[in-house]
Amino acid sequence: MAAILYRLVLALLLGFGHAGAAHAGGNNIQVSLLPGAARAPQGGTLPIAFVMRPKPGWHGYWQNPGDAGTEAKVEWVLPDGVSAGPLRYPVPGRLVVSGIMNYVFEKDYALLADVKIAGNIAPGTRLPLKAKLDYLACTDKICVPESAEVSAQVVVGPAGGTTVLDARFDAFEAAMPKPLRANGQFVVENGRVRIGVPLPAAAQVVDPYFFPLDPGSLDHGAVQTTSRNDDLLIVETKAGPGAAKLGKIGGLLKTGAGQGLLLTATPGPVPPVGEPIGLTGKGGASGIGTILAALGGAILGGLILNIMPCVFPILSLKALSLARSGEDEARARHEALAYAAGAVLVCLALGGLILALRASGVAAGWAFQLQDPRVILVLLLLVTAIALNLAGLFDLPSIVAGDRLTRKTGNAGAFWTGALAAFVSTPCTGPFMGAAIGAALVLPAAAALAVFGGLGFGLALPFLLLGFVPALRRRLPKPGPWMAGFRRFLSLPMFATAFGLIWILGQQTGTDGMTTGIGVALVLGLSLWWSANRRRRGYALVALLPAAIAATAAILYLPIAPPAQAQARRLLNAEPFDEARLAALRTEGRPVFLYFTADWCITCKANEKTALNRDEVANAFAAKNVVVMVGDWTRGDPKIGRFLERHGRSGVPLYLYYAPGKPPEILPQILTVGRLTGLGS
Repeated sequence: MAAILYRLVLALLLGFGHAGAAHAGGNNIQVSLLPGAARAPQGGTLPIAFVMRPKPGWHGYWQNPGDAGTEAKVEWVLPDGVSAGPLRYPVPGRLVVSGIMNYVFEKDYALLADVKIAGNIAPGTRLPLKAKLDYLACTDKICVPESAEVSAQVVVGPAGGTTVLDARFDAFEAAMPKPLRANGQFVVENGRVRIGVPLPAAAQVVDPYFFPLDPGSLDHGAVQTTSRNDDLLIVETKAGPGAAKLGKIGGLLKTGAGQGLLLTATPGPVPPVGEPIGLTGKGGASGIGTILAALGGAILGGLILNIMPCVFPILSLKALSLARSGEDEARARHEALAYAAGAVLVCLALGGLILALRASGVAAGWAFQLQDPRVILVLLLLVTAIALNLAGLFDLPSIVAGDRLTRKTGNAGAFWTGALAAFVSTPCTGPFMGAAIGAALVLPAAAALAVFGGLGFGLALPFLLLGFVPALRRRLPKPGPWMAGFRRFLSLPMFATAFGLIWILGQQTGTDGMTTGIGVALVLGLSLWWSANRRRRGYALVALLPAAIAATAAILYLPIAPPAQAQARRLLNAEPFDEARLAALRTEGRPVFLYFTADWCITCKANEKTALNRDEVANAFAAKNVVVMVGDWTRGDPKIGRFLERHGRSGVPLYLYYAPGKPPEILPQILTVGRLTGLGS
């Protein structure tokens, strides 16, 4: 009865709204038409966005508006040879007004459509795109139908040409639900509907909710319960008036903030409800078990980072610093805590930045900053300075911490050393880290930050043990002349890391960028040596000016080469990653080995060297007719980023094997030849 009265009131309000539509249209939700690029490929498609900006307190509606409201309607006016597909909606939110459930957008959002350009339209032709969008704008008290006439213009480019999409479309696409390849099933019993969604148990979900596309399939306002039964996610709620007669139920399963899966369920058996997930706090991504598992994985992953070539020398030097402290227990504990604080705070800062970027629609994952060659250049200069310092060219107090500095500012030196260790470890993704950080990105913000903090804690754990366990500290070699030689030995892995960064810079920016990086590193080394030999502080600062000027100029004017993924990998005759091609291969029943890598990923390079790039693996794959696909994430790719997210990862490496007719198998992050040759056996 309440729903009927609400609809009656709404109809009256709509009638008043029409009377004032001439001056009200577009006032409450502003609309603009934004083409995906200035040039559209001949014979290709181009995304178009209706960018919707509601005023504070106002909202627009999803494709199925819920118990009240209406979806947007578009009328296109397009040139001959140009056609537009249906509107695509982002993941909506829920709004309950007087007990009535509405599926709405209360903040800025975009409706997308794909425009098809005929192959007979000549390149250089200017195409005017016009549309009239009718939509409903509402508050919790009044609704106003509005209409906006918008237009844009694109120029036809050559067939098959590269389309440089507007960067804003990355966020628009990230907000769109992704199609679930497998169909679900549903059953209607005793006035209730139970929908089984095939979703691997490893897939993370937070506060799941099923938005039905058919208004009569579910009772919109009824409470939904969500549970797990192995690899099946089960949604149960009150059935809608037409549920029993439906041949299918289409809908959107929300899996996290702004994330969702589009699926279709057909009649079929669905097991009883399993382990509750979602807001109950039992199981699922929001459960305490998953949070603890992610935290444990992050701590173990951070601990393993200590043996990476860019981190191990820093840890070793701090361990020697502790050995030098002798029996001064208080000083050892303070330095250990300061080191841990530096490592944890940097990991928290990186994690917080990732979460903020993802909240704004950017598909960012761990080591996202390394997709920018300017960050690679900064890291190169930092690692070069550390390597030259370890080699004895000059003293870098924050690392070496001589007696006088240790007595006065030992804690500060330890803090910045821990921060430095955390920062230079970002190119590394080892065992346990991938799954842990992937889980963190779908957890609530507080839990996610706890996982990032756990990564820093794991990184600092050896130094904490040395600081708080005197027996371990006494096992360290006694200080002596040998330390000078050992310090120089530790410069070797740092030089190796610097050479690796130079190579990555070349992959991202070409020969000119790599030459620039080498030149600036040489200027930096000369300036640091010159500065270290100036007795007066003012002269020492002047000596560093050439390096500062060269570094600033290089960062501002660093040449940018085409994305690394344009250089298709030849390893194992691998094809570049393409979701449509992957789907076609699976339809054909072909086995597929898919892996994601990046030039800055040390684990990826190690796996390629020791396992993937081996004749035994190539012969085994050829014998089994396995198609190899590779996704290169060196310079970032939103499509790859979203694909990684759907498989519970925030970064690379990720290795997947698709056996015919089976769900993908996620392989370990450390590969072996035997594991690869045994696939499909």
